[in-house]
Amino acid sequence: MLVTLIIACEVGFWVLLAGGLALRYLAKMPKTGAAVLLCEPLLELALLVATAVDLRGGGEPDWKHGLAALYLGYTVAYGHYTVRWLDGHAAYRLAGGPKPAGAGYGTARAVHEWKLVARTVLAAAVAAGLLQAAIWYVGGSGDTTVLRGWQFTALRVAGIHALIAVAYTVWPKRAPAKALSSADSASAAASSADRP
Repeated sequence: MLVTLIIACEVGFWVLLAGGLALRYLAKMPKTGAAVLLCEPLLELALLVATAVDLRGGGEPDWKHGLAALYLGYTVAYGHYTVRWLDGHAAYRLAGGPKPAGAGYGTARAVHEWKLVARTVLAAAVAAGLLQAAIWYVGGSGDTTVLRGWQFTALRVAGIHALIAVAYTVWPKRAPAKALSSADSASAAASSADRP
């Protein structure tokens, strides 16, 4: 049942997101769309309560509880970021808003990646904290080895993401040649326009 609830929460997240953005930009009902978007944390609360009830009801701690903790950690760290990112793109595509800025190249891209790493560390910390709470919640009445394993999984994910950010820092992503040549052309045009 817990796996079904995790899937339902994930599907519900995207349904609420799509519904909220559609109300906001297609139906021209921004307040109603915002209200729908604000309902998303209720999904995570329902999952948290269901996980606690399952453990308290004698459910054996297993991979489902670990997955639920990682999902909750991800939504805490990335949920608002994802909504804001998609809202910016929806505003651009559907309402003529400004084009959202990309991650960029070089140093800007490396900084962007390190900001994402900070979010991943937050997600891992939330997941590890929830798993630790579950371990204390179960107490000595069950085998919590699986939950401790998921704590290490959360830390490994954060470590792998940090390595990706290191790669962007050491080997910065360069702008495509087309973007460079158009930037050079614009710079040359501006220089010639400045000349008498």
